[in-house]
Amino acid sequence: MGSCITGWAHTVFGKSDADSAEALIAEVVKDCLVHAQTDASEIDAIFVGAFNNGFSKQDFQASLVALAEPALRFTPATRVENACATGSAALHAGLRQIESGRARRVLVVGVEKMTATPTPEVGDILLGASYRREEAGIDGGFAGVFGNIAQAYFQEYGDCRESLARISAKNHENGVRNPYAHMRKDFGFEFCNTVSEKNPVVAGPLRRTDCSLISDGAAAVVLCDLDVALASAPRAIYFRAAEHVNDFLPLSRRSRTSFQGAAQAWTKAYETAGISIDDLSFVETHDCFTIAELMEYEAMGLAAAGQGHRVIDEGVSTRTGRLPVNPSGGLKSKGHPIGATGVSQHVMAAMQLAGVAGDMQLDDARLAGVFNMGGAAVANYVSVLERLK
Repeated sequence: MGSCITGWAHTVFGKSDADSAEALIAEVVKDCLVHAQTDASEIDAIFVGAFNNGFSKQDFQASLVALAEPALRFTPATRVENACATGSAALHAGLRQIESGRARRVLVVGVEKMTATPTPEVGDILLGASYRREEAGIDGGFAGVFGNIAQAYFQEYGDCRESLARISAKNHENGVRNPYAHMRKDFGFEFCNTVSEKNPVVAGPLRRTDCSLISDGAAAVVLCDLDVALASAPRAIYFRAAEHVNDFLPLSRRSRTSFQGAAQAWTKAYETAGISIDDLSFVETHDCFTIAELMEYEAMGLAAAGQGHRVIDEGVSTRTGRLPVNPSGGLKSKGHPIGATGVSQHVMAAMQLAGVAGDMQLDDARLAGVFNMGGAAVANYVSVLERLK
């Protein structure tokens, strides 16, 4: 059958004036339906991605969508959570609902309100995406988890701090072009590569510029089955593949120097889509920390183990390189409101494929790869998207 994205909406990420996740949801729901040229009465199911885990006392976020659009009052609505991949988990739930034949049009919303929570509490909340039994005591909270990953990677393959700084600088430079980005500032390589009062070490070898931002935001898409999309939708961004692979949660049970679950998800996506990495026009990937993007280069097949640094050092992943990675600025610049991130990545990819990405627009964007992960490459989601109309 197949499914398509037919419309979308996206708030500006950052410190929002919206006082709650409910208000953020309200910012995107009606706009998304209008963009998809879909009446609320035509929506068969709603899936909401929200990590929450302490960011708000108001849970049960799926029930909030109807408050934004009362015509959705009696539409089945479900909240989905899968750590930092919560947005993609909600998308996949929508895709499966369509594939099962239970729905023809689905509304998917990703949302998180994070900035009202004190930063130390945010770190502890995010540790819920790690294996607390073994990892709760790591210095630096969730950043410490990736700091340990970076340290292990450096010990095995050599110090890559300069390459991480190049990734950060690239994504911030790209983010300047993104009107939805939290941090629209080009810091440059030297600033990102230098430890300073404004760029201190956060955890292990990771500096502040190696870490994504605490953000508020929401994004939404309408999904339609292929027949509906081709017959009546204003646009159709087709899922050539949508794969999900899990790995062990405890880092003690697997390698710290490779994302094996992510690699399997990419392999399955290439097989399902009938392509290789050489066919992709660009990738939106999950750079919660710069070490993650570097290791994801290896997982997606851009480099051999231990050679991920060459992808950025040789300019392969820049806007003008062979495979631009994170032309939106990624999580590093755009921000990382946990539940919204996976939906946002798909919106950014859809905008590129539809040719409406504005200053972000790449030349001849035909096939997109999207990677969103929960935890340290525990829940791994890969999409391959192309425009049909």
